[in-house]
Amino acid sequence: MMHNRPFSLHIDPDDFAPATSEEKESLVIMRDSVSFWKDGLRRLVKNRIAMVSFVIIMLIVMFAYLLPVFWPYRYEQQILGSENLAPFKYGETEQARIDAGEKVFPHIFGTDKNGRDFAVRLMMGTRISLTVGLVCAALVLLVGSTYGAIAGFAGGWVDNIMMRITDILYTIPDILLIILLSVIIRDPLKELSEVSGFGWMQRVGPNLLAIFIVFVLLYWVGMARITRSQVLVLKESEFVTAARALGAGNGRIIRNHLLTNCIGTLIVTTTLQIPSAIFTESFLSFVGLGVAAPMPSLGSLATDAVKGMNTFPHLLLLPAVLISVIILVFNLFGDGLRDAFDPKLKN
Repeated sequence: MMHNRPFSLHIDPDDFAPATSEEKESLVIMRDSVSFWKDGLRRLVKNRIAMVSFVIIMLIVMFAYLLPVFWPYRYEQQILGSENLAPFKYGETEQARIDAGEKVFPHIFGTDKNGRDFAVRLMMGTRISLTVGLVCAALVLLVGSTYGAIAGFAGGWVDNIMMRITDILYTIPDILLIILLSVIIRDPLKELSEVSGFGWMQRVGPNLLAIFIVFVLLYWVGMARITRSQVLVLKESEFVTAARALGAGNGRIIRNHLLTNCIGTLIVTTTLQIPSAIFTESFLSFVGLGVAAPMPSLGSLATDAVKGMNTFPHLLLLPAVLISVIILVFNLFGDGLRDAFDPKLKN
């Protein structure tokens, strides 16, 4: 409050009156304190493209994992007389059942050349592709983050040797390695599935297991480089020095302090790794290096439909569109995660 007599030495009691609520709020210039995760999620929710992509991802997951449970057909089931049916058409035996008064569930996407319902095969193919993407991304995260954190934290000649190993792995052709691994593990896989009773090993085939092994052996190098660069900066921070002063070991520092502070970058990188793994699996299945028949994947479905694309174009169009949509939405959602959790991109 301004004095009526500014040069007077008398104290004005009104200057010591308690401030009103409006005056207090006008002086507040800081926003509410929020955690890293809460702030990132709030920024993610505001990203409409990322949220639409997330909704589509959830719908695809339900289509691949939930809907086949209730579908009346199995992916390997062959229906005699129902080969190469158009969508919503019935075969001779099915039409006879309908004429007899029996209810028959329609083939929404038709059937393939072997009389198998294409809709359920599309669901199972999406399940295989998503499973490959998620499992490979998890393996890349586990191996790459651990390797990169150790290299960046150790530094010196240890870091130099470990990074030269990654440079060598970059030069190995992954297609050649997958072919070699498929040949090597085919017979042991068959014996192991017969002895252990794990029939799923034989159903998925050696090619798919070879893809998992190749991702563990080769595709983690990018994750390792990103983690190493983050650790090289963070290991000079004060909290690492404080952890050393308190007697924390190197393993505890890497696990509880360095990797924890890299978690935002690791999540974003892992999310962007999923579409890359799905595309790799689809390409390998397209060239015949994917899952073993009759187990479908989106790539193998596209391969089977190529020869009849002029007569039955929907058999090729549906898996091709689904592959494109899956890769697109995961990339858009990964971009949204990066914008939300990368501190350098905050306003």
